[in-house]
Amino acid sequence: MAFVEHVAPALRDRFRDATGITLRNVYGLTETVAPVIACPEAPEVSVDPASGALSTGKAAAGTTVLILDERGQPCAPGEAGEIAVAGPSVVHEYWQAPEATGEAMSVDGFRTGDIGVMDDQGWIYLIDRKTDMIVASGFKVWLREVEDVLYAHPAIREAAVVGAPEAYHGETVKAVISLRKGATLDEQDLIAFCRSHLAAYKVPRIIAVLDDLPKTPTGKILRREFRG
Repeated sequence: MAFVEHVAPALRDRFRDATGITLRNVYGLTETVAPVIACPEAPEVSVDPASGALSTGKAAAGTTVLILDERGQPCAPGEAGEIAVAGPSVVHEYWQAPEATGEAMSVDGFRTGDIGVMDDQGWIYLIDRKTDMIVASGFKVWLREVEDVLYAHPAIREAAVVGAPEAYHGETVKAVISLRKGATLDEQDLIAFCRSHLAAYKVPRIIAVLDDLPKTPTGKILRREFRG
């Protein structure tokens, strides 16, 4: 599991406007001793035009990062697939767990379970966890893409997106948000805002507003609290 939270472009811009400091993503996992993808100090960090994701960076020195399709073959630049990492900081096996080792380790390195995209300049964009996907009427919806749009709304402080059971579509998009101090928000205005940035099947159909979203001790929002 990645140990550094993904930063949305809107949050990067909001923090930079307030402090003059530019946040840069770094990516690592429990199975790596150190970060394996990181943003260099320059140039400006790229944003994926297809998904709107702020780049997680480029492969760290001595680390190989591949984007693999469902057959385990390298994806073309711009094509989404599973991130695989290899290098001296990546573990070789799980302790006394050969089955788990066999599932996660391959000739291409450790299969992270994260979906990403790499462009032709080597910038890597984290799309979402492989398991964190909504299927609405047969269409794939990545949670992070919807959350990034929500964070771009000036009234929203925190956002989490999950799938909610829905009889007709199978699943529908549910957004749980908290508001910035003093802000108010009309649900229909938020839906209209999302429609201006997302395909119709990605727009939240259920919106819940809380004072504060539950988090882990390290500050990660607990999406699982909103499922079901």
